[in-house]
Amino acid sequence: MAPPGAVSVFTDGACSGNPGPGGWAWAVDRTTYASGAEPVSTNQRMEIRAALEAVTALEGPLLVVSDSTYVVNCFRDRWWEGWLSRGWLTSAKKPVANRDLWEPLIAAVTERGDIAFHWVKGHSGHEMNDFVDQLAVEASQRG
Repeated sequence: MAPPGAVSVFTDGACSGNPGPGGWAWAVDRTTYASGAEPVSTNQRMEIRAALEAVTALEGPLLVVSDSTYVVNCFRDRWWEGWLSRGWLTSAKKPVANRDLWEPLIAAVTERGDIAFHWVKGHSGHEMNDFVDQLAVEASQRG
């Protein structure tokens, strides 16, 4: 459920090769957005980074809309609680990948308490998901 008064922010990550040049993007609409790149990254890192950048850039209640089940399920299914209780280990007792991005994202989400996550199918004609995908791909190419 979206917090009362939440603004929807659409996020996406892209990578040319995996690993390879990566790009991330978030957008509230076609005039309020940001994107960036990492020279060597993975698609999952860029998906997390897009959510982190949105959450740290925008104030007020947010509904983060992502086509990444990895990002959405972390919060919807509260994976992060298990990671913390196990000392940043997965249920399979392996180190959590991308901890350097998860830690600040989880901290921001839990400290604020006004952020929810929603999954949307990628590459399905959803206008804003397609827009952030385009921004992330362009950023990865500038990388």
